Amino acid sequence: MLSRWHVHANEYCNAIRNNDDADVVAIWDEIPERGSAWAKEVGVPFEGNYADLLSSNDVDAVCVVSPTNMHRDIMVEAAQAKKHIFTEKVLTTTVREAREVVAAVEANNVTFCISFPRRCLPELLYAKQAVESGLVGDITLVRIRIAHAGSSRDWLPSHFYDPVACGGGAMMDLGAHGMYLARWLAGTPKRVVSVFSNITERAVEDNAVSVIEFESGAIAVNETSFVAYPDSYSLELDGTEGGVRMLSPRDGVELRSDHVDEKGWRKIADLPSRTASPIEQWISGCVRGTAIDFGLAEAVELTELMDAAYRSQQQVSSADVEFA
Repeated sequence: MLSRWHVHANEYCNAIRNNDDADVVAIWDEIPERGSAWAKEVGVPFEGNYADLLSSNDVDAVCVVSPTNMHRDIMVEAAQAKKHIFTEKVLTTTVREAREVVAAVEANNVTFCISFPRRCLPELLYAKQAVESGLVGDITLVRIRIAHAGSSRDWLPSHFYDPVACGGGAMMDLGAHGMYLARWLAGTPKRVVSVFSNITERAVEDNAVSVIEFESGAIAVNETSFVAYPDSYSLELDGTEGGVRMLSPRDGVELRSDHVDEKGWRKIADLPSRTASPIEQWISGCVRGTAIDFGLAEAVELTELMDAAYRSQQQVSSADVEFA
């Protein structure tokens, strides 16, 4: 395990330990005190020297949950040491660094996976299925809202507001889910326009929207927030011949389509099965060589979208028009 910095670090550690094909054998952290305390909890050695950890024959793979701005160096060095790599999203904060990670992973033939967990969920798998089967025709609009109250109710760790370590705020973290889902559903992006705001007056945005135009002409609206009433998770997908909507997972998924007999919205009772989680796919890929749905191409695509979203926000901020 590489760092306890990220809020999902414990989750990934437990998932690995609960998998029959893997185990956690060492912990490294850029803050030695934090890493040492975690290692004691897990019952494994703490290794303060990253190079020594990578040289260990007991370590086959690394799980990267470090500050985002450290991802590039950590993963390039791991790949060069022939260690398989699982990483929290996003891959890196710049496209240049993302491509350097790709080059290192490919040159050293290590197994790679990035965490795109919402692509494993039955509700989202059904939306993708509806698109691919032609039930909605040509996609015209995708709207995704994923938001929580981490800032307004003050439960996110303070280091999640460090613009250097994180590379951004709500959009970089929580908004990443909407980015990779929109790309998966709507295809190749063409341009991005973003508006970010700051409700709690921290160093990064806590309320954000990015609008993406795709080469097909479809538009995606990716909404995210750290200051929402807890919690929001919805999808609306419209096309020329139908649509899919999910107001929340507990409300289920609805479809309307020219290609079904029943008109208007109808609830879908038979959803696809949940697929293996990203970390389960990665471990199986390492051990058995099985396919992984979230690889280098998908990781770079997310970084490209994020890079465009933040560049757009900077341009909008310098040239926006305020109401009198």
